[in-house]
Amino acid sequence: MIKLLVFDVDGTLTDGKITYDANGTETKSFDVKDGAAIEAWNKKFGFKSAFITGRSSVIVEKRAKELGVTYVYQGVSDKTIVLNEILEKEGLNLLQVGAIGDDLNDIKMLKQVKLSFCPKDATDDLKTIVNVVSSKNGGNGAAREMIEYVLKMQDLELKSLWV
Repeated sequence: MIKLLVFDVDGTLTDGKITYDANGTETKSFDVKDGAAIEAWNKKFGFKSAFITGRSSVIVEKRAKELGVTYVYQGVSDKTIVLNEILEKEGLNLLQVGAIGDDLNDIKMLKQVKLSFCPKDATDDLKTIVNVVSSKNGGNGAAREMIEYVLKMQDLELKSLWV
């Protein structure tokens, strides 16, 4: 059973674009449907999640808090080290992890986990190593699609929370 979902941020939970305004303030856009699914995974189903990203941004911390994300690690160069720390804290193993990423810095982590995903617009190198390539682009429903896939595998569904 998958009990932990790991999300890269830029290019997976966002479209990968980073915008700075005239004052140098960074903005990112997150998909509301992705967010609803992540929040349900955490708060309604009671599973764990992690944002592990190579960049650092206060926006990521804020979004994670809104969604009830268990772990947030930013500025990470080797995501497998952080993932192993989380597994040790939670008493989980790699067979209980699903992860999604979109670029070369995610390959090592995605090769380790039981169930790996990437958005449709991920780099071609990732598409050849993941279990599932989403039909959606990063920041446009790829995370939601992953969560629905994992829940269905476990005989659960998001819809059951609202009907």
